[in-house]
Amino acid sequence: MLSTRYLFLTRHGETARNGGLTEAGQRQAVLLGRRLRDVPVTSIHHGPLPHATQTAELIAAQLPGVPLHADNAVGDFVPYTPMREELPETSGDLLLAFARQLPPADEERAAEAERRFTGPVLASEPRYEVLVTHHFLVGWLVRAAQDAPPWRWLTLTHAHAGLTVIQYSPGRPAALLTYNDLSHLPAGLRWTGFPPDFYVP
Repeated sequence: MLSTRYLFLTRHGETARNGGLTEAGQRQAVLLGRRLRDVPVTSIHHGPLPHATQTAELIAAQLPGVPLHADNAVGDFVPYTPMREELPETSGDLLLAFARQLPPADEERAAEAERRFTGPVLASEPRYEVLVTHHFLVGWLVRAAQDAPPWRWLTLTHAHAGLTVIQYSPGRPAALLTYNDLSHLPAGLRWTGFPPDFYVP
């Protein structure tokens, strides 16, 4: 029997130079955990890096009894590097220049993340999974849910501790219920890590 999967995607909190979270990043994680208290979360999966691990632990502290799983499939990696001919004529050079600054793509790990964390679940009840991951994978999974071209992940931005929810129901296309929601954060904790022109008051 197939049931609906609700995938709660978040980027880790603001990162300190030592690889952990800043004070702001810790507050972001705690507030996101409180936001999720009314959700029947079944599991929390996080990447292996310290800032993702700490974010997941702070979220889990607000959700007693929910198991934590460190998982390389939701780590920090580039999911796909496009060719120039795939990109729009007007912005392709800019996007390609950015992509070339990044490490080589790990398409196998991106495919594994999709295989394991998207689509309906073989279960009798809905599943509510939290993925504490990184900017690139959030963009990749949102792109996949929208059936957008592979290069489109390059254009999606996600704030620290922003919340994106994707619904995968049997017999229906994936539904993006919310993207980069920051309503659980006060103004001073929103959009950290991005230039001011990305901020919408």
